[in-house]
Amino acid sequence: MAGPRAPPGIANACKCARFAGGSRQRRFSERTANDHAARLGVSPLSNLRIREASPQSHAAIWSILRPIFRAGDTYAVDPEITEADALAYWLAERAYVAEFDGRIIGTYYMKTNQQGGGSHVCNCGYATHPDERGRGAASAMLAHSLAEAARAGYRAMQFNFVLATNAGAIRLWRRAGFEEAGRLRDAFRHPAQGYVDALIMMKRLDGKTAAGAPDRSTSASGNGRQSKKSRLYA
Repeated sequence: MAGPRAPPGIANACKCARFAGGSRQRRFSERTANDHAARLGVSPLSNLRIREASPQSHAAIWSILRPIFRAGDTYAVDPEITEADALAYWLAERAYVAEFDGRIIGTYYMKTNQQGGGSHVCNCGYATHPDERGRGAASAMLAHSLAEAARAGYRAMQFNFVLATNAGAIRLWRRAGFEEAGRLRDAFRHPAQGYVDALIMMKRLDGKTAAGAPDRSTSASGNGRQSKKSRLYA
């Protein structure tokens, strides 16, 4: 189940970011996920590192995706999807894994959201091992993906189908500066809650909101000043 490839402009930007700069690029890839997550105000597991997925990572990625896809309550994916099709879906363009003490506990993918005139916007999906949730891995992967997306030349990140029942994810996306750009009524048949809404959420990476105004995200204190995370990731 092959996914769309990045257009030449984005692909070239990725190549330049990956191979130009030598040691500078290696230093970036070797930073701990804690460095990224700290910019979102979270404290993930110590010794958590994020790197590009390799063929040796596939079994661990499937072990994370399988229970999530089988549950059928977050992703619009066939709950009976095979391992081969799940990996093809997840690894279509670029995928990353989060490692803690040598074991993979989370993963995310990044792909071009639309082709042609929409190729400057990327889409990502995230998955954390059920035993490791609530400890900062998802926040670290989100922060890492925002940095990678900007470095690859994308101008925005969009989540196409965020279930309204996925309250934890929605809180995290909003804290990172994502805005609700649309709502699809009763778009998903939840196995426990019936028909539920799906949200379209978007964050521009050029310092503006989805509506085009300057990003004025504020800190939790509500003092009206731009937060540290929005200064770094807007």
